[in-house]
Amino acid sequence: MSAPTHTRPHPAPRGGVDIRLPWWALALPTLAFIVLLALILNPTDAQAATGDPAVTRLFERLQQLISR
Repeated sequence: MSAPTHTRPHPAPRGGVDIRLPWWALALPTLAFIVLLALILNPTDAQAATGDPAVTRLFERLQQLISR
């Protein structure tokens, strides 16, 4: 009794990888980064959102460190 022969699979194409991302896969992280950066650079907006003065002081301190 002979053993079954296996055929080789077709080789993968040699071209580059073709990965397509949806538009929101880049837009949402970019938007989140811009919003967080705006909150850091303008701590008065952060105070209105949180209502906690400690958080506002933290954002002001971060802004001072960044602006040095």
